[in-house]
Amino acid sequence: MLKEFKNFIMTGNVVEFAVAVIMAGAIGLVINGFVGDIIMPIVGHFAGGMDFANLAYQLDPAVLAADGTVEKAANSIRYGAWVNAIINLLIVGFVMFLMVKAYNKTKKPVEAAAPAGPTDNELLMEIRDALKK
Repeated sequence: MLKEFKNFIMTGNVVEFAVAVIMAGAIGLVINGFVGDIIMPIVGHFAGGMDFANLAYQLDPAVLAADGTVEKAANSIRYGAWVNAIINLLIVGFVMFLMVKAYNKTKKPVEAAAPAGPTDNELLMEIRDALKK
């Protein structure tokens, strides 16, 4: 059973998949940083200095105790975080598109198969037809 497991793990597909998962995690962190630290401040600047991550529609306000501590947290719809997630998705999709496009350029084009000649039966039928004439 261990030998079968070793053969399974060492096949190209499993190793390639593992590398893809690790790279996706690393690229995800880079893209999240790019969106959160570079793109969103620029978008916020042009949108009047607002921070999209903090945009929310408050359903219920926070309840404070007499000493100022929060008894019950505010209940809000955080649509700003959703806007950030959509921008993140668009950037990830664009980066993946560029990566696949670059990968496809490195692949060798598939050569067209040589045209198939007549089969033995077709040749025999031609000879038969020629002899009939």
